[in-house]
Amino acid sequence: MTIQQLEYIVALDNYRHFVKAAEHCFVTQPTLSMQVKKLEEEFGVQIFDRSQKKLVPTNAGIKILLKARQIIREVKQLNELVSNQMKSMEGSFRLGIIPTLAPYLLPLFLPAFIKVNPQTKLIIQEQQTTDILNGLKNDLLDIGLLVTPVMEHDIREIPLFNEPFLAFFPEDFPLKGKEAIEAEALDLSQLLVLTDGHCFRDQTLNICGHHGHAPGLNFDYQSGSIEALVNLVKQGVGYTLVPELAVKQCNFKGQIRRFQTPEPVREVSLVVHNSFAKEALIDSMRTEILANIPKSMLSQKRYLRVNWR
Repeated sequence: MTIQQLEYIVALDNYRHFVKAAEHCFVTQPTLSMQVKKLEEEFGVQIFDRSQKKLVPTNAGIKILLKARQIIREVKQLNELVSNQMKSMEGSFRLGIIPTLAPYLLPLFLPAFIKVNPQTKLIIQEQQTTDILNGLKNDLLDIGLLVTPVMEHDIREIPLFNEPFLAFFPEDFPLKGKEAIEAEALDLSQLLVLTDGHCFRDQTLNICGHHGHAPGLNFDYQSGSIEALVNLVKQGVGYTLVPELAVKQCNFKGQIRRFQTPEPVREVSLVVHNSFAKEALIDSMRTEILANIPKSMLSQKRYLRVNWR
């Protein structure tokens, strides 16, 4: 058994396709197939069931793959420690960021981060929270930017800032001169929310004290884009909640209102797997983010954190 063979079976499990797994490992498909077969013969069990239309691991294979991922992760960590990689920012790193953060947070800190770390390449992917957590656990991502707490025992959370939720209404919406609104006073029948799977949707419904969409609008729009909901509101269709960073960067033609104190916020954090050893990357990214967001978001005093789980 070799580390390379373990990497082959993990790649095959990730892609469930021999050719794609071989391309990922920079070997030919026959080479990968032969090494997987050798490992199965050494273990005396079949790791993958090839009799099905779709390649899947056997019951024994699932256990072997779990341990293989752990071994690969620990070997990678050991190599980084030996080569003093904890202090180095050189190389490529995979960053996962949720869609309701990416358009607003990346433009704030990414230019400064790149300037300070020219030897670092970030491979950035927009993903939902569940996919980011799975990516960290399966070594498909190095670091994530999302909303916490996630309460996963093998995930480390590094809280960064609190971002307030704001309410966005059409220009002609009757607010009666209110500067700050109460969540309890909102008309739930006119509320536009993101589709299932977005933590921002769950937080919006938690703020409004409602866990299902109340009837009122004569359409059901499944959207994963805050901008799409905002554009509907601009045309006089309902209202929605938006993150404050979006308001600071986008042209909102309508009425923006804060919530009464304590303001509801989402806690934005960096997340990594517990085995992640690149403290320099965490420190540098944290530093650039905190240096480029509104200072008001660093306060803890007037906020009410809204969970999504």
